[in-house]
Amino acid sequence: VRQASELKPGECLVKISYTGVCHTDLHAKSCDWPVPPSHPLIGGHEGVGIIVAIGDHTAASPVMLGDRVGIKWLADSCLSCELCRRGYEMTTDGTFSEYVVSFVNHVTPIPEALDSAGAASILCAGVTTYKALKVSNTKVNDWVALPGAGGGLGHLAVQYAKAMGLRVVAIDTGAAKEKLVKSLGADAWVDFKTSKDIVADIKAATGGDGPAAAVVTAANKTGYTQAVEYLKPSGTLVAVGMPDA
Repeated sequence: VRQASELKPGECLVKISYTGVCHTDLHAKSCDWPVPPSHPLIGGHEGVGIIVAIGDHTAASPVMLGDRVGIKWLADSCLSCELCRRGYEMTTDGTFSEYVVSFVNHVTPIPEALDSAGAASILCAGVTTYKALKVSNTKVNDWVALPGAGGGLGHLAVQYAKAMGLRVVAIDTGAAKEKLVKSLGADAWVDFKTSKDIVADIKAATGGDGPAAAVVTAANKTGYTQAVEYLKPSGTLVAVGMPDA
C-alpha cells in the first residue's frame, strides 16, 4: 500500500468498502480475449470507498478527506489531449484491493441517498447502459427493445430507459427475470425460449412497427441478427454485449 506521503499531487488514497465484479474481469482472468491483459494486473473497476489521503500540493480538489467516492473504469485523464477528448483515457490497476490510489478529478462522489453496494455496479454497467441509451436516437414515448433485460447490464438499462420516458420491451427468459424486469417498469415481456416467433412477438408488443431502437446487452449473436429483423425502418441498433466470434 502506498503511504499518504508517497501520493503525487492530484492523487488520492481510497479505502475500498465495496467493489463489483464485471464480466470483463472474468475475461481478463481467463485471458480469453484477443488482446491479453498485461501482468501483473489488479482487476476491478466498480469500487466504492472512503478517501483517506490526498497528495500534498493538490490544487482545487473537488473531493475531500472522508468523502465517499466511486472508482470506475476510467482512471484518469489530462482533460485536454485529443485521445482524452475522444474518450480513450488512461486506465490503471483496479479495485480488487483494500486500498486503491486514484485521482481526485476522476473519482465520483456518491450521494448519501445511494448505498455503496448499489452504487458499485453503476460505475461500469450503469454508465455503459446509460450511454448506450443516450446514443440510441430515441425520444420520449419511443419503444426500445432490450435483449438481455434481466442481466447485470440489462436490468439497469430497463431503469434508465424508463427514467428517460421510453417504453421498454424486455427480452430474456425465465419467470424470475420476467418478475424482475416488470418490477423495474418494463412495459412488455418476450421470453426468447418460449416464443415461437420472437420477431413477430416483439413487433406485436410494440404496436406492429417494431421498436425505434434495440440496445443489445446479451452476449449472443442471435440477439443481433434478430434485432435487425424486428427494428422499425430507420431504427437504431446499439451494440453492448460482445458475443463469441
